[in-house]
Amino acid sequence: MEHEARPVRQLWVEDEKGRGRMPDPVRAAAVRAVMLTSVTLIQGMVAFFCSVTGSWLAFPVTVTAVISTVAATWSVLDVWITRQVWRQRNGVVSRPSSTARARRGGEQPAERLSEAA
Repeated sequence: MEHEARPVRQLWVEDEKGRGRMPDPVRAAAVRAVMLTSVTLIQGMVAFFCSVTGSWLAFPVTVTAVISTVAATWSVLDVWITRQVWRQRNGVVSRPSSTARARRGGEQPAERLSEAA
């Protein structure tokens, strides 16, 4: 009779959405970065194994792996730059932090303009 008292567990439980979807340009840059980074890692492994076995391909593959490392580094930086540009162009709400100082004089700019007129 104990098995009748147990609650039924659901197979699928929806979690709360943590973050929204990345903007399209940022996502495209991230996909490029992941692809270039994975190709670079594969080239590094091939260069290592070619040099261990003494193959003539070791030098050309090592040179291309170094060039790919530079390209992969730039692609990762491109993700960060694209994200910052997207934020600036599409308006992220900017609020002063709690550590920001209050204005001196305590007046708002609109109040100053009305007093001047």
